[in-house]
Amino acid sequence: MALVTKLPSSLSTPIKSTKPNSFFHKNPVFTIHCASNSQKTSPFTEKHSIERYHRDNWVYKNQPQQPSCSCPLPSGDEFVRDYDIALQLPELKKLLQVLRVKRKNESGCERKGPGNVFLVGTGPGDPELLTIKALRVIESADLLLYDRLVSNDVLNLVGPDAKLLYVGKTAGYHSRTQEEIHELLLSFAEAGASVVRLKGGDPLVFGRGGEEMDFLQQQGIEVKVIPGITAASGIAAELGIPLTHRGIANSVRFLTGHSRKGGTDPLFVAENAADPDSTLVVYMGLSTLPSLASKLMFYGLPDDTPAAAIERGTTPQQRIVFAELKELADEIASNKLESPTLIIIGKVVALSPLWPHTMKETSSTFVESR
Repeated sequence: MALVTKLPSSLSTPIKSTKPNSFFHKNPVFTIHCASNSQKTSPFTEKHSIERYHRDNWVYKNQPQQPSCSCPLPSGDEFVRDYDIALQLPELKKLLQVLRVKRKNESGCERKGPGNVFLVGTGPGDPELLTIKALRVIESADLLLYDRLVSNDVLNLVGPDAKLLYVGKTAGYHSRTQEEIHELLLSFAEAGASVVRLKGGDPLVFGRGGEEMDFLQQQGIEVKVIPGITAASGIAAELGIPLTHRGIANSVRFLTGHSRKGGTDPLFVAENAADPDSTLVVYMGLSTLPSLASKLMFYGLPDDTPAAAIERGTTPQQRIVFAELKELADEIASNKLESPTLIIIGKVVALSPLWPHTMKETSSTFVESR
């Protein structure tokens, strides 16, 4: 095993954010302290993070200051989420009205046809991997709805007059349901806004972009897709891993590690996925990797197949674990890798210049780079 770290960092500054107690009718009555959940500063938007509330400050504008409450109150994720949405509603409605008035004034009458929605892929994290077309759209948007895995460096490129709204999801906490995201996109497009839906990686690779596109097109909204570099390509290139290589890997397969029912088994592992002449790339696979690895070996993939797990790939906080397949899950756990982590399994992993040659003589090796 080898662990490669790009750059260690930390953040522990608390802030306060007021949260509501029910969806629409009750006023906020307590204060939540927000801070990073990790010892390392995340390059992405974590739930209740300082960066998120600073970035989306416009949507909490003019909220009355509420006293802190010393008595115990419900503090579950669903409770906090509903409170958050209730706080945002007044400013969201106000922005919709402003956009409608702006559209009317620009043409002298209510303009026919809605605005456009752009589904924009922002790549795995490094802002220099953005396409020129994506950058142009990001800089000119009226409203941007962004996911958790759009990096902070990418969000810093947004135009000064644009409004940002976090709609990200993490395990156990969805700031918006998928249906609510659909309705937000539709409402602002119908008001004539240029709406950008920012997604990490590529919007049509495990990003649910197809669902959003289908919903909006059924409502008569024009959707334009701007592809991004998916994590498999961007992170593999960062490590010098060719996803295909003549004589070693003649195909590549992308898998989701998510279980549809939220269990420990991966969503789908077919017998033909255990192909030693193919490369497997697993998205969102931390929790299901032990089961996935067992099934791959059961179906015939050699247990010494080279593999890598990459946390926060292409960002300064990138960390990498190299291991043989039989040891990968244990090494990930011992090094406490966190989401987002991409997993690459296949003989091509050993072609990386970072692959530790000493693994040929010993079962584990530890390497850390600054």
